[in-house]
Amino acid sequence: MLNETRPKSGASVLVVDDEKLFRDVLTAKLIENGYMTDSAINGIEAINKIQRQQYDVILLDIKMPRVNGIEVLKHINENTLGSEVIMLTTFTDVRTAVETVKLGAYDYVTKPYNLAELLQTIERALEHRKLKLENVILKSELERKQQVKNVVGVSQAFQNILDMTYKVAPSDSNILIQGPSGSGKEVIANLIYKLSNRKDKPFVALDCASIPENLLESELFGHERGAFTDAMVLKHGMVEVANNGTMFLDEIGEISLSIQPKLLRFLQTGEFRRIGGIQTMKANVRVVAATNKNLKEAVKEGKFREDLLFRLNVISMTLPSLSERKEDIPPLVDYFLQMKSRGKDTKKLSEGAIEKLTNYYWPGNVRELENVVERAIILSSTDLIEASDIMLDYAGGEEEGGKSSGELAKMSLSDMEKIHIERVLKEKEYNKKSSAEVLGISLRTLYTKIYDYKIHIPNSRGGNSSKD
Repeated sequence: MLNETRPKSGASVLVVDDEKLFRDVLTAKLIENGYMTDSAINGIEAINKIQRQQYDVILLDIKMPRVNGIEVLKHINENTLGSEVIMLTTFTDVRTAVETVKLGAYDYVTKPYNLAELLQTIERALEHRKLKLENVILKSELERKQQVKNVVGVSQAFQNILDMTYKVAPSDSNILIQGPSGSGKEVIANLIYKLSNRKDKPFVALDCASIPENLLESELFGHERGAFTDAMVLKHGMVEVANNGTMFLDEIGEISLSIQPKLLRFLQTGEFRRIGGIQTMKANVRVVAATNKNLKEAVKEGKFREDLLFRLNVISMTLPSLSERKEDIPPLVDYFLQMKSRGKDTKKLSEGAIEKLTNYYWPGNVRELENVVERAIILSSTDLIEASDIMLDYAGGEEEGGKSSGELAKMSLSDMEKIHIERVLKEKEYNKKSSAEVLGISLRTLYTKIYDYKIHIPNSRGGNSSKD
């Protein structure tokens, strides 16, 4: 087992060498320098330990009986994620050591080793591991660093959520975020991650509602090569990718009853098995889950396990709907206007437009507001967005052009752009040069869009106008 001495670097190291004296001395030196250490006496024991636990760095002797270091290296490359291997060799085997680097080892050191040089090599390997993991995680770290800035709200209801977030984020407890769809649950999950002690570790997100039931288990826990028909290669699951970090499970209420016991076992023990695998593995993951369902009702209906709910619901947060925090609409609108402007001059809303947005009931919450603002930017002819540019999904009513607002709310942005271009052309009496200036695009781009959208340009003789 790992030595539990608190490491200065937080790194775990496995020493694999069949020479007991060398192995014991090296292990002791690593412990003195603050590393969590484990050891294996041969390749077989090393493989067994690697299958049960992840190590940051593996110091691997090349020459060992039965299973040598090269075979262990190949196993590591094919079956583990994020472990850096440093080969241990004698001067006479340097050529072989160079070949192992081509096979995936990070570096090699020769015996007898210089301790200072070995420690430097380990630290470089750890830095390389960190960079490699950053390329594996689903969301880039640069985007995550912006999440704190993306949290917008001045209402008391939202400030209460932020206060609670700041309190619970530093803990390692699992958190369940409840709230209606589009209310910002993933934004809060990202903020929890950025404020946590795991902020420098991976963050992975999984939308349980968008993945078919027969694939969800593979996404969570991975699968071995050949586990099923389409399993051509080994797949690392999200729990393995997120080791020592945070995993966000969105729409957790959509997980089927067949997968719930396996997730429960992982939350209880940190243990899991890949589909088709026989080895039990471990990962240290903080889980932040979110749902728009009432999981207590789902428990009563037999659709969700009560013990799983208890494991997820160590800390519970309930996000208010946008209709419960209407004071946040103006700052949210300002944020979306800046975000959607894409380098252009930021448009502004008239008082009438703000009033129209504030009086709406927002069934789609913040996500719907974002979409409405983006459509308004496209539809507005000037830098000031008027109330007439705001298309809302009311139960009835007609908007300009004979389209109901309900119909408009379901249209794609390209369709909305076509409507806007047609309206500007009509207002400018089909003068393309003036229309292009209002739209903020080049005349060539306008011609392209007229062609792509098959926009009809009338003239006095019934054909297409060539008026510029």
